[in-house]
Amino acid sequence: MSAIVVEGLERAFGDVLAVQGVNLVVDEGEIYGFLGPNGAGKTTTVRMLTTLLLPTGGSVSVAGHDVVSEARAVRQTIGVALQEAALDPLMTGRELIRLQATLQGIPTDEGKRRADDLLERVGLVEAANRRVGTYSGGMKRRLDLAAALVHEPRVLFLDEPTTGLDPVSRKSIWEEVSNLNREGTTVFLTTQYLEEADQLANRVGIIDSGRIVAEGTPSSLKADLGNPHIELVIADGSVERAERACEKLGRLLPSKDGKVLVEVEHGPSDIARVVVALDEAGVAVESLELVQPTLDDVFVEKTGHHLEGEGGEPAAEVEAAAEQVVEG
Repeated sequence: MSAIVVEGLERAFGDVLAVQGVNLVVDEGEIYGFLGPNGAGKTTTVRMLTTLLLPTGGSVSVAGHDVVSEARAVRQTIGVALQEAALDPLMTGRELIRLQATLQGIPTDEGKRRADDLLERVGLVEAANRRVGTYSGGMKRRLDLAAALVHEPRVLFLDEPTTGLDPVSRKSIWEEVSNLNREGTTVFLTTQYLEEADQLANRVGIIDSGRIVAEGTPSSLKADLGNPHIELVIADGSVERAERACEKLGRLLPSKDGKVLVEVEHGPSDIARVVVALDEAGVAVESLELVQPTLDDVFVEKTGHHLEGEGGEPAAEVEAAAEQVVEG
């Protein structure tokens, strides 16, 4: 059975079409990773799937309910932890979870029990009676996750839950998401982090400029590319000379973090050819690494740019403009 079915989903803000005909299906018990750079349409899509924003085209059903005509039923079956958690800084963690239970219509005694259980689950028992305003970023994310789980939702939406967190806090969130999924919760996870999707997701969808450009399991998407690439750090900064030397040996990929990337057909046996070509061109190499296909390579193949560390893309400008239309 499908937990989420999206058909031809669109969202326009004035003349700006931020989401353009998105189709996807998420099975029950699945972790679905939704990848894309800032402004690609991820958050706008999630807002429509969670009834926070009306579609201007297409249809969405979540847990068997239409997000427009059965919005209340959808809200009763989903949990939502957005990128910017709306947490009252003057309340304690325990008070906030109990309030969330009350808002969900859970009886007082049961709400108290669930609050205590959830605070223990996300590792916030010792901080439960502290005001939320004193919490670190990672603690706030974990508290927001607990609040989203208080009514035991069938489908959990996480919008970039680990953005800006330190590695320890990020790992803690990953572990809890995996635990929830093992217990039967369907998870729709939007992220900019490739490792996050690779670690957690059963399947991923890649969105760029409001359109799904690739979908599949992480392993199948990487396998479709086939060829590895050689990653070069040039010692003297002669990146252009290095690229000219390598372009006859394989397909040059967009540079990332100042590194020269060249896709090669045979893998290890191509390394010597690249080293010789660079030596003949008088290019000094600081380091060289053969890298098997990654999700970032998939993203480059489908969109022409890297997933992580990208700013100022046209899509980012589109969604920024869209947000201004909404707020205005």
